[in-house]
Amino acid sequence: MQEFAIVVENVEKRYGSRRVLNNVSLRIGRGVMYSLLGPNGSGKTTLLSIVVGVLKPDGGRVLINGRPPDDPDTRLHIGYCPQEPAIYERLSGWDNIFFYAKLYGVPKEDAYRRARELAEAIGLGEYLKVRVGKYSGGMMKKLSLIVSLLHDPDILVLDEPTTGLDPSSRREVWDLLLKLRKEGRTVLMATHYMDEADVLSDTVGIMDSGVLLAEDHPENLKKRYGPPAVVAIKLADKPMNIDIGKAVEGLGDRYYLDGDTLKVYVEDPDVVLPKLVERLYERGIRVDFVKVDRPTLEDVFHKLTGKRLKQE
Repeated sequence: MQEFAIVVENVEKRYGSRRVLNNVSLRIGRGVMYSLLGPNGSGKTTLLSIVVGVLKPDGGRVLINGRPPDDPDTRLHIGYCPQEPAIYERLSGWDNIFFYAKLYGVPKEDAYRRARELAEAIGLGEYLKVRVGKYSGGMMKKLSLIVSLLHDPDILVLDEPTTGLDPSSRREVWDLLLKLRKEGRTVLMATHYMDEADVLSDTVGIMDSGVLLAEDHPENLKKRYGPPAVVAIKLADKPMNIDIGKAVEGLGDRYYLDGDTLKVYVEDPDVVLPKLVERLYERGIRVDFVKVDRPTLEDVFHKLTGKRLKQE
């Protein structure tokens, strides 16, 4: 049994003199949700197109369950939802579903049952009879996602699956993706939404200018590349003749007292916070409330690229 569902080794892609992907390698285990996080133009879509066999790399290779993407058997294991939905606008939602079901070799009864279940989960059920030309962009995205799942693939490749969706619809898609991951499916997703990558992913890969700069669990990335967390404690009374330095000693990188608020820079606030509050109470310092500002994936991206990731 293959250890990795998706293997990308030293993949290169050029368009003329422009290098779009520069020696990109990644390995995605079975049942893992992996998010490629980066701005438009970072190479995410090109990489996904190579993974599913739509494009050929100029160097390196891709293996899906140990086989190349263009292997006929491999294609049956992949569900691909492209950034621009490949949906026929003159047909209804159901007509599109049955068309793609036939291409995948899925019996009409099975396609109906599965599509109905998926459509209800993401709020599209009542619109499947409607001609797609009347759909919003978000509705087309939802239909494209349903089509990609008709043949019950064990590997999903999703290119910006929630772009254009309202907050409620995004949450419905998130819930579906979390359910699919719980079922043991492997998901490779491109996104430029920080919260999406943070909430959904087992592993996040940071991409910029065709280079994979770093990859790890979101929390590990934030610990490795993000700034220290800030524990802000509002004190009930401004301490008089109390050595705050002694209370903070050994718990943080640095601290300062801003009026009645003590701010301490720490690596692990979950460990430090209870100890710090205990020390303050031991010295007769009462606490009104506590706030913890943790590093974000935005901080990580900025540290690695020097840029801010614009979220549209």
